[in-house]
Amino acid sequence: QKIHSDDLEAIQRAFEEALHEGKPYEFDYRIVRPDGSIRHVSAKGQPTLDADGKAVRLFGTVLDITDRKQKEEELKRSEAQLREQAQQLEYDALHDGLTGLHNRALLMDRLHHAMLRTQQHGSQFAVLFLDLDRFKVVNDSVGHLVGDQLLVAIARRLETCTSPSDTVARLGGDEFVILLEDIEDINQAIATANRIQRELKSPLALAGRELFITASVGIALSDSGYKKPEELLRDADIAMYRAKALGKARYEVFDTIMHTKAVQLLQLETDLRRAIFRTQNPLDCPTSGQPTQQLHLHYQPIMALATQRIVGFEALVRWQHPSQGLVYPQQFIPMAEETGLIIPIDHWALWEACHQLCLWQTQFLNHPPLSISVNLSSKQFSQPDLISYIDRVLEETGINPSSLKLEITESAIMDDAETAINLLLQLKNRNIQICMDDFGIGYSSLNYLHRFPIDTLKIDRSFVNRLGRNSESAEIIQAIITLAHSLDMDVVAEGIEVHDQVAQLRVLQCEHGQGYFFSKPLNSEAAQALLIAEEPTLKLL
Repeated sequence: QKIHSDDLEAIQRAFEEALHEGKPYEFDYRIVRPDGSIRHVSAKGQPTLDADGKAVRLFGTVLDITDRKQKEEELKRSEAQLREQAQQLEYDALHDGLTGLHNRALLMDRLHHAMLRTQQHGSQFAVLFLDLDRFKVVNDSVGHLVGDQLLVAIARRLETCTSPSDTVARLGGDEFVILLEDIEDINQAIATANRIQRELKSPLALAGRELFITASVGIALSDSGYKKPEELLRDADIAMYRAKALGKARYEVFDTIMHTKAVQLLQLETDLRRAIFRTQNPLDCPTSGQPTQQLHLHYQPIMALATQRIVGFEALVRWQHPSQGLVYPQQFIPMAEETGLIIPIDHWALWEACHQLCLWQTQFLNHPPLSISVNLSSKQFSQPDLISYIDRVLEETGINPSSLKLEITESAIMDDAETAINLLLQLKNRNIQICMDDFGIGYSSLNYLHRFPIDTLKIDRSFVNRLGRNSESAEIIQAIITLAHSLDMDVVAEGIEVHDQVAQLRVLQCEHGQGYFFSKPLNSEAAQALLIAEEPTLKLL
């Protein structure tokens, strides 16, 4: 056995010092055994003195402490691992796992301290709430793995647009927030927003392809009397949605009017949910003095332009609000589509319209067969149970499927053209008629139009309104009618308001029309009165 070479010099020096000073000693070192194994030992003893009291040699014991040393090392490693795990847990608790940016918890803490500094020293800060535009489309197209890579790339670009003192955080999904502290005024925040927009104009190279993405940014400034960080984040979020509503790929600075509108919209959503519940469950509603049925259908006649006789009706949803009065679709349908409330509304409207048509067909036996046109939202069109629900409605109401016209916009069809074709074919197999609404103002679907089993094209009112004022509208309408007839479709012109428009549309060989020239949308009683007035000799059962 010999002392380990790395310990030899120190141990020799320690023994010499113990012998020279004549004091007890205790120290640890390693030895190398003949088989090459290393052991830890502890030497402990004291010097032997001669008659003059001088240390002449050392006397003591050497103990093998290898096991103890190994346990001490294991303990040190365990403590180090625990420290690392604690540090990692602390990091994970404050950072986004995908991008490495700060997360909501750390952002809210930074916001809280920024608000304290503002209250104490009057400094200003701003919050930028950023949401990627059409990220879901990109994610669905390239896959979630590339989508995650895109989010990481966006995070790195945001860091290049900010300074180290700024806080860049990811809240989740494709939402990011930037906290700019100690700014001079709102212009500094706007400059950062513009820098981000410029940075995002460059393509991102991911998975062997170039991807382009834009972002909508909402800005909220700290000088609006905020009490809580959540309020500031909320208002930046509201401003971001305003930017999206105005066309995306831009920024908007929050003002109090935005908050007022957001509160009103939330209240409108709450009221609409209550109205839907009352419509679906009239017997379960408490008697509060409010009308149980708030949602109603109005019916606008669709006329044969050649004879100016009613051939059908379009069913249109109206909401009789208990305090606001009549609320028109443009005021609540966009919100209903965004929140998904459009699905129960569409369900109810389809059943109600078919039921009403069955009553009219039974009452007016001598009238040429009437049709009912019902709008399907894009959300309803994408529901997996749509076909089964329509089958149920047809069975329960007893109308002939050929009397039902489902109106679908170009955008709803073109979101997923191949799936749409398959769904439309299933409807056609049931003899249900398909009408493409607002043709000419949505997607460019000409490449697919010949593949869609469409029966009717509806010319948008924006073209009809300009008839007689410029020749261009007449030419566009003529082109749509020619296209429709070549594909064996008929045409309905919307928004007819004056006789001259009727005359021109007849010359252009448009078969059908609707609009205020004939009648505004009416409740079922008034619509029935039109049928009676059209030909009093009709047999009414």
